[in-house]
Amino acid sequence: MLTLKAARVLHVETGEIEQPGAVVVDGDRIVSPGAGQAPGGEVLDLGDVTLLPGLMDMEVNLLMGGRGEIPGLSPVQDDPPLRMLRAVGNARRTLRSGFTTVRNLGLFVKTGGYLLDVALAKAIDAGWIDGPRIVPAGHAITPTGGHLDPTMFAAYAPGIMPLSLEEGIANGVDEVRKAVRYQIKHGARLIKVCASGGVMSHTGTPGAQHYSDEEFRAIVDEAHRRGLKVAAHTHGAEAVRAAVEAGIDCIEHGFLLDDDTIALMAERGTFLVPTTALTEYMDISHAAPELRDKAAEIFPRAQGVVAKALKAGVRMAVGTDAPAIPHGRGAQELIALVQRGMTPLEVLRAATVNAAELIDAEDRGRIAPGLLADLIAVPGNPLEDISVTSDVRFVMKGGKVFRDERG
Repeated sequence: MLTLKAARVLHVETGEIEQPGAVVVDGDRIVSPGAGQAPGGEVLDLGDVTLLPGLMDMEVNLLMGGRGEIPGLSPVQDDPPLRMLRAVGNARRTLRSGFTTVRNLGLFVKTGGYLLDVALAKAIDAGWIDGPRIVPAGHAITPTGGHLDPTMFAAYAPGIMPLSLEEGIANGVDEVRKAVRYQIKHGARLIKVCASGGVMSHTGTPGAQHYSDEEFRAIVDEAHRRGLKVAAHTHGAEAVRAAVEAGIDCIEHGFLLDDDTIALMAERGTFLVPTTALTEYMDISHAAPELRDKAAEIFPRAQGVVAKALKAGVRMAVGTDAPAIPHGRGAQELIALVQRGMTPLEVLRAATVNAAELIDAEDRGRIAPGLLADLIAVPGNPLEDISVTSDVRFVMKGGKVFRDERG
């Protein structure tokens, strides 16, 4: 038994703060929260901090970005082993920043058909390397020339970096079904689909729908029959509406949502992962001029979406779209969401209990008996100042301590 003592323990589902507080851990599980202490067990006094559940990022790409990556060149220079080695550092930084669970939301890199995020998740679960729990999507399903077609980010010439159906390039109902089945066969635990254009790729207007309604329905049918959810990169209101009506479970970004589409998402219970911090902090200084022009138009428009979705009752979960936000700096998204009108408690719920619901994980997201001992500590009170989440002092995942900086 291990007792973690802290000045405060935050229960995100109720907003209650215990002062002082303690959490008793046995193995990888929480035994009990409360001010008590386990008899005869070890005690860690964390001091003047607030204990809260481990945070969750519902939109990361651990196989992209990080030290040594060169935009435009790395996609054709870096082989899968190098990407995996870089991902080890990305995973470690993510965990140490307080994010104990992530969705790796779709590979859009050339891998020869290997699902690198599945392999990364296995290595972390085996204890070979440090990192968050990963819910892997395998390769993102995208049409030729779609936003998540890797050749579109640098406008490669024909024949440069050829991609296969197994790597997610799929056109027509038969191909998208086969692409989904391939990802599931090799370990994907959800499906990512490219539903519209994007800002930082040479795919035309960000809002344009990239798959037909029939292709959307086929993707959803394949995933849902196997018990997997579908997340969609989508910006345009019409594309979002088509995705929602096809049964897609989660919209990523949604930068161009209108009131009617927001209302439809609220009615259907479709999640939104707004990735709003990148609209302020993403480094686009090396992007092509036409992409910078798109960002200058779209990013300011996107910043009002969170408040509208919140008012309409759309369920939201936190996602950074790292490396659009550098790996390990996920707190920037929490801070931005508060700036957009959410309360700190609403943001923390979006990063814990809401995210747990999105990934159907009943074993995490709260501090309660029997749940996984995924816990972090921050100075001060995050309900008063959400920015303290950028100063994580303690990280525990599954009862194992991965960061301990008691002052």
